[in-house]
Amino acid sequence: MKKYYLTGLVFSVLLLSSCSKDFLKSYDRRIVGVWKITDINRTGLGGSTSNLPFQNGEFNFQDDGGLVYTNEAGEVYQGTWNIEKRYYNETTYQSLHITVVNFTTQDVKGEYYDDIDFTRTDRFKARINQGLHTYVTRFDR
Repeated sequence: MKKYYLTGLVFSVLLLSSCSKDFLKSYDRRIVGVWKITDINRTGLGGSTSNLPFQNGEFNFQDDGGLVYTNEAGEVYQGTWNIEKRYYNETTYQSLHITVVNFTTQDVKGEYYDDIDFTRTDRFKARINQGLHTYVTRFDR
């Protein structure tokens, strides 16, 4: 019996030491870094992805809550991000709020993602629920 216990313990330690530990980090720490929008899907009735403020571009989420967003045209926006844990019907949601400003053109963009979900260490999905439709934005490193 000790032989099986020791073998299982050694196998578990090797498995855990070889895997990424990102799933153990809080969402606030996992999101820090550079991300790009790679896909936006709409489900449900009505709505258009052309109305979304962020349809492409690169996001540099900084650990102090700062954010630098660069759109496809190379315009740079600066602002903030915040992740908030919410509870609804015994379910936990991680919402993401983004606000950025282009100080050259004074253009302001903002979005509130109702729920974000890390599907891999280098990918997360952010959902916006609006009436009868939902937008799912995929971010990749």
